[in-house]
Amino acid sequence: MSRLGIIKCVLETAATWILLQFFPFTMHIKLRFIVVWVLMQFIAGRYRHKALLVWDELKYLFVSFICGYIASLMMFSYGRGFPWHEVMPLTLFYALDFLMVVVINRYAHLWFWKHVKHNVLIVGTGPEARQLYSVCRRNRFSLMDPLGFVDSGAEGMASPDEKLARPVYPWKKLEKVVADKDIDTILIALPDLGKRDMKRIFNKAYDLVPNVNFMPRIDGEINFASQINDFDGLLLIATSRTRNQVFQLMAKRVVDILAAIPGMLILIPLTGYVWASNRRQGDKDPIFFVQERIGRDGRLFRMYKYRTMVPGAEKILEEMMKRDPAIREEYEVNKKLKEDPRITKAGKFLREKSLDEFPQFLNVFKGDMSLVGPRPYLPREKEDMGEQYDDVIAMKPGITGMWQTHGRSDVDFEQRLELDSFYYRNWNLWLDFVLLVRTVKSMLSKGDQGAY
Repeated sequence: MSRLGIIKCVLETAATWILLQFFPFTMHIKLRFIVVWVLMQFIAGRYRHKALLVWDELKYLFVSFICGYIASLMMFSYGRGFPWHEVMPLTLFYALDFLMVVVINRYAHLWFWKHVKHNVLIVGTGPEARQLYSVCRRNRFSLMDPLGFVDSGAEGMASPDEKLARPVYPWKKLEKVVADKDIDTILIALPDLGKRDMKRIFNKAYDLVPNVNFMPRIDGEINFASQINDFDGLLLIATSRTRNQVFQLMAKRVVDILAAIPGMLILIPLTGYVWASNRRQGDKDPIFFVQERIGRDGRLFRMYKYRTMVPGAEKILEEMMKRDPAIREEYEVNKKLKEDPRITKAGKFLREKSLDEFPQFLNVFKGDMSLVGPRPYLPREKEDMGEQYDDVIAMKPGITGMWQTHGRSDVDFEQRLELDSFYYRNWNLWLDFVLLVRTVKSMLSKGDQGAY
């Protein structure tokens, strides 16, 4: 058990036992319930801090609670019919306890952060090291606090214009830094390093701290479902993707319909607001924008959005690109302009909060789109999509997806394609759930979306 695992085990068990006292079970049944509950938490591995992301922790919670609920049901006597008077309170107890444990989990990481966090050094100064630092900083759930970078001597130092957020220490001072900063974890972010240099660095780090992690060079071969296996002393990374996804696709469609109905109801007052806002700005043109997009299997469909640009935006764009080569270059690379003068004042607000995409609930209800999926690309972008075109059109395009929750306007066209390809190759219902939660969070706040 980790230090935080012990804290969470004590807090959660105590809270669960207190909650159990409010339910009409006999004492010996309550004792059995609490034993089963604790046992399932340990079997699920919740207190070993295997989860580095809050989504992983939620998975462990779901597994432990579902298994605990089923095991608890077996304690009742079914000889005289189904014991509704016992099953209903048990169901309510597990539902309330799940919510309580989720809250305890969140605040335990915040309350005890300074006492349970890992002091981290990142070996490397390149883009991978900077990206790893960024993930550590915004993902407090991992308990990793990066205190500095180490120049390994096997790569070039960061250029002067690349400002690193933490000090960079030379390799020869590694031992001193580990001792002075009380470092217990080293992250090696040198995926392009040769075998000999990597072995030298890894062995040195392993002698100094108890926790060593390194980023391998994967080039896209590892996906969401990959597993690392010890094959009799040989390291094998297994990647697999479920081919028979009929049940999950059916469930995805059901969720789409259930979400589309309230979404279309919200459209009524939202449309009134957009209409009034446009009129206040002197904009009397139609508030809806209809455009052909590429759907599943390459079929074209008419996608609905609130109009956020001035009328004739396409012609204006062509004229802008003719006048300014820089604008042409930016649009050809990103398929959009970061500072687009064609966007209306009302449209800017709608885009920032993703409200311009609400009419797409009509597309979801019709079956042209899904709640979560790849970005709906324009027909003219097909040639630029290259080999990733087949991955993108294998799924229905979504109102939200990977690119909206992993950078949005900060990712270029190629990165968007990579994210959408990743979504297809790793899709499951759990991934959809994670992306939906992150989307809602991004709509409610302008803060860092990766933070716990």
